[in-house]
Amino acid sequence: MKYCTQCVMPSTRPGITFDERGVCAACQSYAKRKAVDYSKRWKELEALCDQYRGSNGPHAYDCMIAVSGGKDSHFQVYTFKEKLGMNPLLVSVEDNFPMTNAGMHNLKNISEVFGCDVISMKPNIKAQKEITKYAFKKYGKPTYLIDRYIYTYPLHMALKFNTPLLVYGENVSYEYGGANAVETYSAKDQINNGVGSGIDIQEFIDIGVDQKALNFFDPPTKEDLEKLNPIYLSYFIEWSSFANYEIAKKNGFHDLTHEWQRTHHIEQFDQIDSPSYLVHPWMKYPKFGHASATDYAARMVRYGILTRDQAVELVRKHDHALDPRTVREFCKFVGYNEQEFWKIIDSHYNQEIFQKAKDGTWQLKNPLRA
Repeated sequence: MKYCTQCVMPSTRPGITFDERGVCAACQSYAKRKAVDYSKRWKELEALCDQYRGSNGPHAYDCMIAVSGGKDSHFQVYTFKEKLGMNPLLVSVEDNFPMTNAGMHNLKNISEVFGCDVISMKPNIKAQKEITKYAFKKYGKPTYLIDRYIYTYPLHMALKFNTPLLVYGENVSYEYGGANAVETYSAKDQINNGVGSGIDIQEFIDIGVDQKALNFFDPPTKEDLEKLNPIYLSYFIEWSSFANYEIAKKNGFHDLTHEWQRTHHIEQFDQIDSPSYLVHPWMKYPKFGHASATDYAARMVRYGILTRDQAVELVRKHDHALDPRTVREFCKFVGYNEQEFWKIIDSHYNQEIFQKAKDGTWQLKNPLRA
């Protein structure tokens, strides 16, 4: 396990690569921005929108945006509705976990402020609980059903409403390092990423989940997918989580200030909708030795907000410390006691990179250092 010499990203991040200087692919991608003509790419985006603007009639939807209500969703809708003059239909997948006050506000706000219709889909609670328990225990992927639907449901809706231009935010693999880290505007291959793929539907049927409860589990056929033009907005603009956040705030987005100070995050504005969901992104820690604090500390180093030494300190303090509220609300939803929860967590620790200390805590064999 080694770490990027410029930021704090470890080599255990799935699919990440390093150059001969020990610099990770995400830092390399960020450096390449200097050579990009973003004014030219913006014109390309305008031309792309011109192909679809008014395509279903002057008052009908001409694109679709996959949203959660978060800061990036606000930025995407602001860009397409306010700056590009499109008439987007917003599509959202919501879990059944209890929401934060900010999360409840933000999805309503994005509709009210920008004047957009929203179609929201919630999977049935029975299926979500069954799959959450199974995927958490066996794979350490507690929100697999939700994540799967986040990638499949917008595709189905884009076909249904004849809006081939389907907008996503950033190309995660390219921006932050991962498998198939190719700079492209096309999001056609997004369904194959490791978050929403890897568990066959038959496994859930075998444990008793009714197949009728998994209507959107499979993506549309290849033939139907060819009718769509899903894109990453991050290709056309200089993507920044923090710049998006500032624009979102000006348009009514609420963060977690005064509501909840999360112990395993170093910011309070990303993935803020439901505490329980955060078990999923934190599971990167026992599996790969890094989690949300590393993700954002690495970005902040690239953006010039933190020095690497400052980032190291924050990662060492926060990355391992899964928030107690997250644990409590997740356990209440699925019906675990906390002892059962932590026993499952223990089973997912990667013993190639972790060792258990005398006090029973897991320690990285090669921890991040300044």
